[in-house]
Amino acid sequence: MWFKNLRVYRLTREFTLSAEQLNEMLEPDTFTPCGSQDMARYGWVPPLGRHGTELVHAANGYLMVCAKKQEKVIPAAVVNEKVEEMALAISEKEARSVGRKERQNLKDEVLLEMRPKAFARSRLQFAYIDPKDNWIVVNASSAKAAEELLENLREAISSLSVVPVAAKNIPQQSMTHWLTAPEAPTNFEFGHECELRDPQESGSVIRCKNQDLCAEEIHNHLVAGMQVHKLGLIWRDGVELMVDDQLAIKRLKFSDEVTEKADNVDADNAAQRFDIEFSVMTLEISALLKDLLAAFGGLNTDTASVDEIVARASREERDRQVSSEVEEVI
Repeated sequence: MWFKNLRVYRLTREFTLSAEQLNEMLEPDTFTPCGSQDMARYGWVPPLGRHGTELVHAANGYLMVCAKKQEKVIPAAVVNEKVEEMALAISEKEARSVGRKERQNLKDEVLLEMRPKAFARSRLQFAYIDPKDNWIVVNASSAKAAEELLENLREAISSLSVVPVAAKNIPQQSMTHWLTAPEAPTNFEFGHECELRDPQESGSVIRCKNQDLCAEEIHNHLVAGMQVHKLGLIWRDGVELMVDDQLAIKRLKFSDEVTEKADNVDADNAAQRFDIEFSVMTLEISALLKDLLAAFGGLNTDTASVDEIVARASREERDRQVSSEVEEVI
């Protein structure tokens, strides 16, 4: 259950729903498996899996949710091969070529035929809401997966004002400065991995793994103008992570010292074990995020959420309409 990839979003409005209220709102969108003609299904499942029934798990003020996505897998090569066979049969029988539009129709027929027999694969997407610090943390390696969860959460509760977390300083400039100095920010040490890019030449990338990041050869690349876009760091008690220029955290690895905090607490069942690990993990992540944002100059709160932008545009449109009506009266 320990998160490995963090996509962090800032709540621009106070999150006031209780665990019970949120659970009730998610229930209509509880996950159901793909039907015979469905290619994908998305819905909410209990974070505790078979050990729980609630769609929201609460601990220490944090609210965890879990989404499940099921997709049917139909290899493109198999579809294309079948389409070619059908197109060839038509060409030989009717002595004519098969056009692109007709090929697309054949492809649709093949997909329709294969869907009921296709294998379905599923994945779980965990996230938790932190109403105290106004964050939503999604355990996702890609922004697309994280935003899919947020979009479904927004639809379930009608409104969710969030923006990707942003720092006051530009991440690649800060990371480049640290490594050029070289001096890691407070409470951090350099790890053994980084990615350098040339801002003047697209596609010019150097990836370093298992390297001394303070070595002269890396320093020379920085002096030559390359910038750090991904940087391996070690935080406090040996927690390892990779942070990128979007402030996404990847390959998060909690140290034995952290996991032992959970292991040293007795649990009578799987649900209690989950609760203990969740509590330890969220406290560690909260402290980590605060130190990381401080290293980048603090949290930037100037960015407006999608909901705020839409609301602002609606207000401006209403103001224009009122002004127009007043002018007509005058």
